[in-house]
Amino acid sequence: MEFHIESMADDLVAEGMSRSDARAAARRKFGNMTHNSEEARSVWIVRWMNDLAQDLRQAFRGMRRDAGFAAFTILIAGLGIGASSTVFSVVNALLLRPLPFRDPGRLVWISNGDNYTTQAEHYSDLRELNQSFSDLTGWSSYYRVGDKELTGIGEPERLTSVPVTGNFFELLGVRPAIGRSFTTEECQGQYSAPPAMLLSFNFWRWRFASDPNVVGRKLMLNSKPVTVVGVLPASFDFGSVFAPGTPIDVFIPWPLMDKTKPRGNTMPIVGRLKPGVTVQAAQAEFTTLAKQLESQHPERNFIAPRLVPLEQHVSGPMSPALFVLAWAVGVVMLIVCANLSNLQLARLGTRQKEMALRAALGAGRSRLLRQMLTESVALSCCGAVLGLILAVAGTRELAHLHAFNLPLLESIRVDGSALLFTLLAAAASGVLFGLLPAFRVMMLSLREGMQDGSRGLSGGKRHAWVRDALVISELTFACILLVGAGLLIRSFLRVLDVNLGFRPDRAAALRIDPSFRISSLAQQNSFIDEVLQRARSVPGIVAAGITDVLPLRDDRGWGVSAVGQVYEKGHEPETFVRVVSDGYFEAAGIPLRSGRTFTERDRASSERVVVINETFARTLWPGQNPLGQQITTNGGRRVVGVVADVRHAALETASGSEMYLPMRQTGDYAAMQLVVRTALAPDSLAAGIRTALRPIDPNLPVREFVTFQDLVDRAVSPRKFLVLLLAGFAAFAMILASLGIYAVISYSVAQRTQEIGIRMALGASATDLQSRILLRTLGLAAAGLALGMAASRVLSNALGSLLFGVTSGDPVTFIAMGTLLLAVAAVAGYIPAWRASRIDPMIALRSN
Repeated sequence: MEFHIESMADDLVAEGMSRSDARAAARRKFGNMTHNSEEARSVWIVRWMNDLAQDLRQAFRGMRRDAGFAAFTILIAGLGIGASSTVFSVVNALLLRPLPFRDPGRLVWISNGDNYTTQAEHYSDLRELNQSFSDLTGWSSYYRVGDKELTGIGEPERLTSVPVTGNFFELLGVRPAIGRSFTTEECQGQYSAPPAMLLSFNFWRWRFASDPNVVGRKLMLNSKPVTVVGVLPASFDFGSVFAPGTPIDVFIPWPLMDKTKPRGNTMPIVGRLKPGVTVQAAQAEFTTLAKQLESQHPERNFIAPRLVPLEQHVSGPMSPALFVLAWAVGVVMLIVCANLSNLQLARLGTRQKEMALRAALGAGRSRLLRQMLTESVALSCCGAVLGLILAVAGTRELAHLHAFNLPLLESIRVDGSALLFTLLAAAASGVLFGLLPAFRVMMLSLREGMQDGSRGLSGGKRHAWVRDALVISELTFACILLVGAGLLIRSFLRVLDVNLGFRPDRAAALRIDPSFRISSLAQQNSFIDEVLQRARSVPGIVAAGITDVLPLRDDRGWGVSAVGQVYEKGHEPETFVRVVSDGYFEAAGIPLRSGRTFTERDRASSERVVVINETFARTLWPGQNPLGQQITTNGGRRVVGVVADVRHAALETASGSEMYLPMRQTGDYAAMQLVVRTALAPDSLAAGIRTALRPIDPNLPVREFVTFQDLVDRAVSPRKFLVLLLAGFAAFAMILASLGIYAVISYSVAQRTQEIGIRMALGASATDLQSRILLRTLGLAAAGLALGMAASRVLSNALGSLLFGVTSGDPVTFIAMGTLLLAVAAVAGYIPAWRASRIDPMIALRSN
């Protein structure tokens, strides 16, 4: 419009008007520029929409005309986009989406150095003295799975309860969906007798059928009445955020002033920063406060606050694995695009006359380019519909996989962000795999395209290198994924091969805390005697014992010193503490290295003894015989036995120091787990054990065993999750690469039918033809393999933190994956080679 105004003004100047008057007159004559711009733009938009509708109609007609090609393309694109959307949903839930709390960016995790927990007295002082946080909250880490017994409404059952401070839900911004939170009076009761409880949403739904009238009812918890004051919302899942893999049923108030509460470092702490305060500033203040508290309270445990954002604490450990998954799915999408691009190039051979005719009728290059890209994006969007269905099904399945101990697993879903990602992935992949065929159409010669028998768009040596390059790229990417998956699979197998220190096969445990109150060691030992006697009498049980904590599930630690040794405060050797009965080591399959284990004679009236593991012995008495040595902890005890190291924290983590206290000599434990070794399937003995123990405690909720193999499986579940997904992507990539090789070799054979016929007529054998075609196949595979191995060696370093027992350059993995890829490529190339060797020479010579 400016050009037309200037031209009109020039004409008026030529007629004798001044430049300013001419421009003003031209603008008046031209009219309202804004109105004219809007009219012109509306015409362009209408035309663009009409062209797009025409291109889409043509694209869908093409799909109906070549339904087989369209179905295959939609299937491949759908699988790739579905995998991408599923992985994005996982990454979104674990890393990108904010935690389900109010203003989660201001929440901070406060640990005690390398320890998970802090002393409750330190918490109270830090809460009062600090200036960085609007408030601090916490809960008792002393809870155990199934630590409460619900009776009085149907079958007795075990519940998992978490004692929380009175401000816990308020600080997180969680309001009960029904009822209210705890009052100040309810938070000042006794630790062992909570007056009120809040139900988790899932427990309320399945145990009380979502009955709102449950609020206000009194339920019997550990044989004491507790009032239900509220139900928490469905959006709040304590276990998913703070204790992955552990479903929490109820919450009870934690009276911090109660002297009977568990002592020591038992409290995880979360704080909410004041507006404008950074984590670094809060860390500096807490470091100063810790030194102040140490000087004022030397009798307390050592404290070394370490502050990190809560989101980093929850999702940070999973970040490397999620990065690998995102990278893997990106590689898969590149393979999908290369594969579909190759198919599009091959298909152009049947459409060259159509494209030449369009060009002859006046379609410009940009018009042909847009038509080809529209077809590709339409196919990709159809694939996205399939992919979205797969993603919804996949995320629902993942969200209900309780066998995996992953944070926020239950929050995985296809939300608005995932839908947007799916749409963008569909558009991007459609453009990516349609771009090369579209450019090839633009290069079409009109004369060549209209000729019969011309190879035009897809044939000829000058075009074969493009298809070969795409196949080589597919093989390269597949090699990268195979090597990555191979390294992680090898690591997973190495983890499963570690010496656990116990034998998980045919070992199981069940919670047997008595429903009645035990008031003395004599009563406790009488209960232990009868439980073990009755359990060992059940047919099929080989050994039985009792422990307070199970391997790979729970932990607690003490600072320990030996007689004659002095340590600075906070620097005593840390050891894991287990309280066990006689028979436990035999039932768990923990080997005895020297000395003896506990017997039923190790009671309160006998000598105070302890059994330690090999690491503990080496730590306190290096190069000495630990038997007969004395420790000063827990009133002083003499070492009577040394057992093998048990991996209690994780399979990848060294055992650390451990000591075992005889259960008959102490009451300092929070749970009683009956551990049995069976000659039969453990699950089949639950009913027999309940029948045997019923005379002792009729309310004993013995419903199922927790097998030791289940404990091992849960411990390796995060690694297994990554291995399964990456192995699936690698298998999918290998299938796509083999299809790519098959398609290229088959197309090459079809293009060379006459040449093959001539060779066969001149005496070439079937074996010779097969060898030639296989050599070309293996040449492509070797090129892709060489590039893939080089790239894998560089990229595998990123897996370093996820590997165990293997290096990123593990030669066994590289050789095995390379051999597998060559074998698959050879099979994919042999099929068209075998078909080529069976061509009739006369038919081949007459082919066009």
